[in-house]
Amino acid sequence: MDNNKMKMAHILLVEDNEGDIFLILESFEDLKIKAEITVVKNGQEALDFLFKRGEYINSKKPDLVLLDINIPIYNGHEVLKQIKADPGLKKIPVIMLTTSSSQKDIDKAYDNHCNSYVKKPLNMDEFLGAILKIEQFWLNLTTLAN
Repeated sequence: MDNNKMKMAHILLVEDNEGDIFLILESFEDLKIKAEITVVKNGQEALDFLFKRGEYINSKKPDLVLLDINIPIYNGHEVLKQIKADPGLKKIPVIMLTTSSSQKDIDKAYDNHCNSYVKKPLNMDEFLGAILKIEQFWLNLTTLAN
């Protein structure tokens, strides 16, 4: 059996909106998706976590990053650019999970090598559907790099 299917996925959620954090965590719970989710609330915390700095010196490398664009300190585009520029991190799939439907944001995210761009659905059923599809594709179908 594939190692990705055997271990529990570790997801780094980079989101500053408390309502969205609650909604995402509840969606994973409601859908019974087995994943360890670490939440950080700004770009600096995300980079510290990924680069194992400060309070995150013992952090575990995530299998997947869910990254909002509109976050404090460093925005999602800046965080994405640093992830994809680092040889040790660039293989981690980064999904931009954001409210922005701006073509400029979409193009910039793909220019910086995001793996997927998902606009946050506004109603709960659509939100659950989006989270389920992310789980099915990125955590079940796809073989992730080590």
